[in-house]
Amino acid sequence: MAQPIPPKFYAQDAGFPEALTLRPIGVVRSPHKERHGTPRQAVLTADPALRPDEGTVLQLFDSVLTPHAVEDLVGIEYVWVLAWMHLNHGWRNKVSVPGEGKRTRGLLSTRAPHRPNPIALSAVRLVRVEGLALHVERSDLLDGTPILDIKPYVPYADAFPDAKAGWVDERGPIPSG
Repeated sequence: MAQPIPPKFYAQDAGFPEALTLRPIGVVRSPHKERHGTPRQAVLTADPALRPDEGTVLQLFDSVLTPHAVEDLVGIEYVWVLAWMHLNHGWRNKVSVPGEGKRTRGLLSTRAPHRPNPIALSAVRLVRVEGLALHVERSDLLDGTPILDIKPYVPYADAFPDAKAGWVDERGPIPSG
């Protein structure tokens, strides 16, 4: 009679990683070539001279993914893009925030792009899918930004309309210009 296999306690049995390895799955192709004029958040308006939504494509690598990976994206209006802000080097624990003058805020209470791990999280509107090219609108990512992952925005799971935003609520929105 075979001995029963004891249960595996994944959290206790797994070692903590010393380092992580990430592989880009694609690249952003955008009219945003530099940070000035690029929206600070995808919901804010960019410099109108850039025509920001014309030609913004999330180009996925066929060396990593096949067209099967993008099946069923039709009908999904927004996707989350996780990207590596490869042009950002260094970070501070306290940062200046637009619209706050000389006041600084704790890094983790802001959306400052300079972070210990420069990971971007951006919700963009999916316009159409052509092969491994995802055409999007309202992108705040610079041209050439490596894409780490794409996930569907699912309103029932991703939206918390009554969530509190601390100091951001107290200050109110900043102008988009």
